[in-house]
Amino acid sequence: MIWEALGAVLIGFAIALSATHWLPDRFPARTLTLATGPVAALLGALLTRSILGPGHPVQVMVAAVAVGAALLSVLVRPPRHRLRRPTTPLKGHRTA
Repeated sequence: MIWEALGAVLIGFAIALSATHWLPDRFPARTLTLATGPVAALLGALLTRSILGPGHPVQVMVAAVAVGAALLSVLVRPPRHRLRRPTTPLKGHRTA
């Protein structure tokens, strides 16, 4: 159990670190991201272990990765620079 928890925390930290490395402008704060990753992965691992029971370390680690990535995706902001598309008037709608 201790090794699974430690592994989940390390996996979550690796996910968070890679997310801040690849998309630094899309996350609100680096410290928030680096704290959320390990906590989310640990939550996923503990939840999976409580559902499946002991003896399923691979499934626990897969769930840690999945929950860690899913909860980190909640923090992602839209890009600052968007491409503007020309607006076309609605069909049958009068414009002034």
